Amino acid sequence: MSPLGAELRAWRDRLDPAALGLAHNLPRRVAGLRRSELAMLAGISVEYVIRLEQGKVTTPSAQVCSALARALQLSDGEQAHLMRLAGHAASPGRVPRLIPASLHRIMEQLSNNPIGVYDATWQLLHWNSLFAATFGDPTRATRSPQTERSMLISQFEGPLPRLRQTAAEQAEFETSLVADLRASTGRYPNDPEVLALVSRLMRFPHFRELWELRAVAAHETASKIVEHPEVGDIAIDSSVLTTQGTDLRMVVNTPRPGTDARSKLDLLAAIGLQEMSSRSV
Repeated sequence: MSPLGAELRAWRDRLDPAALGLAHNLPRRVAGLRRSELAMLAGISVEYVIRLEQGKVTTPSAQVCSALARALQLSDGEQAHLMRLAGHAASPGRVPRLIPASLHRIMEQLSNNPIGVYDATWQLLHWNSLFAATFGDPTRATRSPQTERSMLISQFEGPLPRLRQTAAEQAEFETSLVADLRASTGRYPNDPEVLALVSRLMRFPHFRELWELRAVAAHETASKIVEHPEVGDIAIDSSVLTTQGTDLRMVVNTPRPGTDARSKLDLLAAIGLQEMSSRSV
């Protein structure tokens, strides 16, 4: 068992399933969470959890680490330790991906809005349940999680699921994202993941065109329509809050004033990821 696997097993063993709302009336051979329960809470496969604990996988992605930290209820220090063991050591030259507990607390207070947390390259790290119900569950990716959860890759490789923008909104959104990415390359010029992302995006003529403008700016707002398969169109405005010190971006999606978006988001908060048609049977 690798050091990463040993830590995961120890953190899993110390949790009380009943405190997490999991069934505790069935006999258990050991205390703590089962591997299947950890997998469910983290949104990953039980086979992957087994491989992690057995040391067959030693470099899980930052997104997986964030999901495991959330499921295992790790402290900031423990989450930082997990990231280091997984090869994501924080340093001035690397994009920060550690989500502090304070940001989780803010998300809980704003839970009536879909919220996603992204790193400085616009890679989705964490989201709340209403985000998954509104935009689709990121754990059910049809492509690789790294591709599916990159806002930039999804925007330029497309098509973006459930989202509709006018031509003007899309142009403004893409210009703003590319300018924000260029700012990130200035802060993290030697991060290999940043360089690889830019190299991948340069295959797309429109991205190259925007990149060559050399605009540098922070992406702060966007407007879009979510085409939801159950509740219909939801008009939302997105506001980006950047954290000091960690360079994380918390995107808070709020209902557009003068629309019925609030009532639709409230309905999604009630039904979650379940299909409305299956609930009415």
